[in-house]
Amino acid sequence: MAKLKKTAGNKTAARKKTVKSSPKTRIEAASHNLIETAQQIWSAGVGALARAQGDGTDLFDALVKKGMSLEAHTRKLANGKVEEVRGVVEDRVENVREKATDTWDRMEKVFEDRVHRALTRLGVPTREDLIALNKRVELLTVELRKQGNKVQPVAAKKAAAPKPAVKKAAVAKKAALPKAPTPVKP
Repeated sequence: MAKLKKTAGNKTAARKKTVKSSPKTRIEAASHNLIETAQQIWSAGVGALARAQGDGTDLFDALVKKGMSLEAHTRKLANGKVEEVRGVVEDRVENVREKATDTWDRMEKVFEDRVHRALTRLGVPTREDLIALNKRVELLTVELRKQGNKVQPVAAKKAAAPKPAVKKAAVAKKAALPKAPTPVKP
């Protein structure tokens, strides 16, 4: 920069001398000044390039370090926020899941109650009714088998010599007994 000021001062002195000289000399001096200025500008550009190359590498390295530091800091902040948001989202999802389960259980209970009432109105026996009926039928079957073994020999004797009056009484007795209900399959 100092060199540029010094050259500029020399040009001003040269111009003062040229002003008094002839126009041809002034043109030559202006041409010389123009060439000299262009050369100085060129030299300044080359110097700036050299300085940029030398300092540019250091500047680039400093910028890379600063960028990496900033990125690490940003990642740390972002990861902290992600964990915080994840926790909040998981809490909300769990809360919604609990509410949905409770609602589903209540709906299931209401449905079961309504189906039970409808089946009761239609006269459809419950499971407990069918189990009790099966036990009763089993007891009656066992009782009939016990009585059937005692009755069979007597029935065999009666069957060998049937009397007409006994036959009529048996038919009347059979007609007087009510029919057993047909079991319903579950």
